[in-house]
This record gives sequence, C-alpha cells and structure tokens, in this order.
Amino acid sequence: MTPRLFHVSEEPDIPVFHPRLPTRKDLDPEVGLVWAIDEPRLPNFLTPRNCPRVTYHMGPQSTDADRRFFSSPTASHVVAIEHKWFEAMLNTTLYLYEFSPEGFVLQDAAAGYYVATTSQAPIAKSAVPQLLPELLRRGIEIRLLDNLWALAEEVQRSTLNWSFCRMGYAQPKK
Repeated sequence: MTPRLFHVSEEPDIPVFHPRLPTRKDLDPEVGLVWAIDEPRLPNFLTPRNCPRVTYHMGPQSTDADRRFFSSPTASHVVAIEHKWFEAMLNTTLYLYEFSPEGFVLQDAAAGYYVATTSQAPIAKSAVPQLLPELLRRGIEIRLLDNLWALAEEVQRSTLNWSFCRMGYAQPKK
C-alpha cells in the first residue's frame, strides 16, 4: 500500500520544498533531502517545532511487558511533552503539507521517515489549529511531564519503536 506522506510546519504558505543538506552524522552531508513522515507517525510531529518530545509506539517486535509504558490496554502510541510546552500546544497552528509518494524512498521504517532528493510541491495542505484535540482524535495518549529524560532513557531500553525530537530544548537531566 502506498503511504500518505506529510511535512509538518508552522509556516502557512510553502509552495515548494527544496532539498536541504542534512546535519545528521549518519547521512551523506553532500546530498540534499526533502523529508516527509508517513501518516502513522505523523502524531510525533503534531507539536510546536521546537517542543522537545518523547514519542513511542508498539511495533511488531514490542513485548507485552512493555505495555507498562501505556496507561490503558487500548493505547498504542504516546506523545510526551514537558509541562512548560502546554501553553504553546494550545496556541500553535500547524500546517500539514501532503506529498505524492512518487520520488520518495523509505529512509527509516520504524520512524516513518521518507526522503526525496528532488524538489517537491505539495498536493494538499490543511491547517491544524488545535493540536491536543487532533492528537486525541488520532487515538494518541498525551503525557505531560516536568522532565523528559527519565522516560527517554526507559523507553530507549524497551522493545518499543521510539523517537526523541528536539531534546536540545528539553529541561536538563535531573
């Protein structure tokens, strides 16, 4: 099945996405990329851009023992943010730019990252003016914590699929 691919931004009018050189050390710094996220992992990015977050979800390798990271038996995906970002979650509008999957290749299956090496024009755009209701509509468990580091360390040792974003903006480790 062809995935739906998105880019999430606080910018309301991006007509074309041009490849940017990656800063990640595991990628070729000479090859520019346009990044997209698949729809199942889209909730990992439904926060303000610089909001630090720990996200995780059940994967095929996840054990029943790691269900302890969820508050209910029906939950399977969590987005955890710091308390201090709650107000920004209430007051930020995000824009979802959808791409045709043609020209994209899977870069990381667990994270849902796809990349293209050519400029990409969105095929659709929608606004998300209320982030918390949108996460809830998608069945995401939302956790508000005073500090993310202990959770990040525990999740990293689990069998869950996880992503830690913008942790450079997180409160210092306790």
